Amino acid sequence: MAGSLFSQRLADAMKEKNIRQADLVRAASQSGIKLGKSHMSQYVSGKTVPRDNILNFLAGELGVSKSWLTGDQPSKKNMNGGAAMRTFKKSTKLDNVLYDVRGPVVEEAARMEEAGMNILKLNIGNPAPFGFRTPDEVVYDMSRQLTECEGYSDSKGLFAARKAIMQYAQNKDIPNVAINDIYTGNGVSELIQLSMAALLDSGDEVLVPSPDYPLWTACVTLAGGTAVHYICDEQAEWYPDMEDIRKKITPNTKAIVLINPNNPTGALYPREVLRQIVDIARENQLMIFSDEIYDRLVFDGEEHVSIASMAPDLFCVTFSGLSKSHMIAGYRIGWMIISGNKRLGKDYIEGINMLSNMRLCSNVPAQSIVQTALGGYQSVKSYVVPGGRIYEQREFVYKALSDIPGVSVVKPKAAFYIFPKLDVKRFNIKDDEKFVLDLLKDKKILMIHGGGFNWKQPDHFRVVYLPQMPVLQKSMEELKDFLSYYRQED
Repeated sequence: MAGSLFSQRLADAMKEKNIRQADLVRAASQSGIKLGKSHMSQYVSGKTVPRDNILNFLAGELGVSKSWLTGDQPSKKNMNGGAAMRTFKKSTKLDNVLYDVRGPVVEEAARMEEAGMNILKLNIGNPAPFGFRTPDEVVYDMSRQLTECEGYSDSKGLFAARKAIMQYAQNKDIPNVAINDIYTGNGVSELIQLSMAALLDSGDEVLVPSPDYPLWTACVTLAGGTAVHYICDEQAEWYPDMEDIRKKITPNTKAIVLINPNNPTGALYPREVLRQIVDIARENQLMIFSDEIYDRLVFDGEEHVSIASMAPDLFCVTFSGLSKSHMIAGYRIGWMIISGNKRLGKDYIEGINMLSNMRLCSNVPAQSIVQTALGGYQSVKSYVVPGGRIYEQREFVYKALSDIPGVSVVKPKAAFYIFPKLDVKRFNIKDDEKFVLDLLKDKKILMIHGGGFNWKQPDHFRVVYLPQMPVLQKSMEELKDFLSYYRQED
């Protein structure tokens, strides 16, 4: 078999299927096949030809026959002589989109579970599986209103829900907010996608933090824009690096995204940090998008400040919801608040309204309990004070991680995530996704690597500290044991 013919056919098949070398390496790892980046480079360049087991794998992934790849079959026609079946490829808009919170490592965990293994999932901030319950008052009020929620609501949401959100915004000192500036959504996720789709054209840039919640980068990309990542500085409590932000502003920059409190780091930004971001936005005439879904999950008596409260002259969009604060992630209820100088975004608001109308409305039963949730007893407060479950679990995980040789960590001030750093030299880590995959296979613990949050260095991973204390204790013991002998293979 001529290496040049094989490499050409391999390249043709990869192009047709829109599959990259990295995709094949990842798929091979998930299938238990040893296929390194250097091997793939040699195959693509025609320097070497793979063994039969690799050939079979490549042919299967690329949807071609092994004999065609090797040159023994002249065309892609099937064995009966008919034309090859038409295949359907994913959109090229997805080429630069990742969402590894539910990505390849999670898929491997699902396969392991199907094989009968018990996986400890520390990968997603979903309170319900860890025993957090929705307040009884919220469940009761929804049940009493279900028969009134059978039809569509106004596209922006029920009046009572939006009124409660408007009053919440007023309590946060967010300026110039009227009832029609409130939009409910099926979680904040839907509203992020809607807000980016209404704003961006090809070539537009949005400043997004690194690390970020990856949905932001994905939605900017899918809307046709470019996510430009500014660095959050681990040495400075994970606060945004203002000089890095300034360096990355171009004439194409339309907006800056803030995630405060931050996922995945747990950082909480003080007023002086927010003031600097407002100044940058003002100087460069940028919109501000602020994701504040964790604004009620704040520790140590700290204060959460909405950046919109400090920018009455700018055009701001603030996101929040009940998924985390009221442990009702499955209900899917979030909101978006437009504030500040709305004249600057008059045309944009028309776009938001159009997209909001097109999806008819958000989940009406979940809207029906917004007033109850925001106006009633705030059960989350008892979780985030000393003696409270989330507070004590944060304390434990922070100390446990700090005690592991080769691990350093900044203590989170909010949310329920922590973003530890690994000594890459000590563990020879070149690929952080491989690190969490190795941990999964060895210890049956599922975490997400830093690259899944658009962090460019292979030296971080995120831990969700929602599980009960005995589970967290076991997971930290297992992680410490794993790192006592782990050294990544080259």
